[in-house]
Formats: sequence, C-alpha cells, structure tokens
Amino acid sequence: MNFVSIDFETANEKRHSPCAVGIVVANEKEIIDEYYSLINPETYFSPFNIRVHGIREEDVLEVKTFSEIWPTLNDYLSGNLVLAHNASFDMSVIRQTLDRDRLTYPEMDYLCTANIAKQVWPDMENHKLNTLAYHHEVEFHHHNALEDARVAAIVMQKALEASGTESIDLFLEKFKITKGRIFERGYYPPKIRKSKKHTTLRVR
Repeated sequence: MNFVSIDFETANEKRHSPCAVGIVVANEKEIIDEYYSLINPETYFSPFNIRVHGIREEDVLEVKTFSEIWPTLNDYLSGNLVLAHNASFDMSVIRQTLDRDRLTYPEMDYLCTANIAKQVWPDMENHKLNTLAYHHEVEFHHHNALEDARVAAIVMQKALEASGTESIDLFLEKFKITKGRIFERGYYPPKIRKSKKHTTLRVR
C-alpha cells in the first residue's frame, strides 16, 4: 500500500505561512517518489524560524506561492493516506493556508508517525524525529522539509517491520489506531483506542 509523507516549514509562528514543503511517496518497503519546493509565504519571516530552518525572505522572492503549487500538492494528497511527524502541525498548515487562500480541502486520511512511534517503541527517551532517525541509524538534515518527510516515511516502514505486520491496515488494527481525516471544511484527528477494562461481577 502506498502512502504519502509530508512536512512543512513555516516562515513564522502562523500556520498559514508555509515556506517549504517536502513530500515522499513510499510503500511498506521502498521510497517511490519525492517532491520538494520552496514556497513564497507572502508574509514575514521571524528570526526564530530562520534559525530553525535557515530559509530567508530573499530565498523565496522568485518562487511560487502556496496557491500556485497547490494543484501539485493536491495531486499527491487527495484520496491517499498521508503521514506526518506531529501531524497536528502539518495538517493545520494545510487547512489554515487553504482557508486563507479560499481553496477547497482535499479528501484524505492521515496518521501521525510520532504517535505511531510511541506505540511501537514506548521505552525510547523521546519520540522526536531526530531521536528516531538516530535510533534507526538514518542520517539527515533536520528541518529540511524533504529530509524530514523522508525520515517520517522510514519511521513508518520501520514500525511495520518491528510490529511484524505486512500492511498498514493490519498495523493499525494491531495497535488500535484509527485514521484521521481531512474533508471539505472539516477534519478529525487520528486516535488510539484504549482497551476496555473488563470488570468481574462478584456475587455473594
């Protein structure tokens, strides 16, 4: 089963200020396709965000805006299963930027690889992307959108391998994880279903 891993970098603290996007298409075993683009966020860059990702205003003056690259992004996302590390951030970037530009939401399911990692490797010190990359001996340049998306895809592949499941659907069933979904002007997040505790009725 193919899935799409996505990562955004933003120009400032506003979620509707994407300045770079990375996309990786993969399956359970291999990476199939990759896409990367800088984005003109049409707003200011904060010093904090520049320190994180190194992208400056002068780097994006001549590149396309989110609205201009959205048809390409939509082709990758619509109708597919999308992954992101700390997905609440990346999904809110999509939604809030689409709201700003008055564009239609894609119809897509999504999962969070941070939450997946917590289920598969609960004893790790933390489940940050760089910690997981180090754990799996993956070298990457953190906060480069394409490299972050690639590591998130690898985390999903490693989780499947560690769990002994052959497909994402079987993996989700095993760990009682439900997919999140984005749809026209709405969304709901992925969830982990807690096991029901059985109580024993004692009769005197």
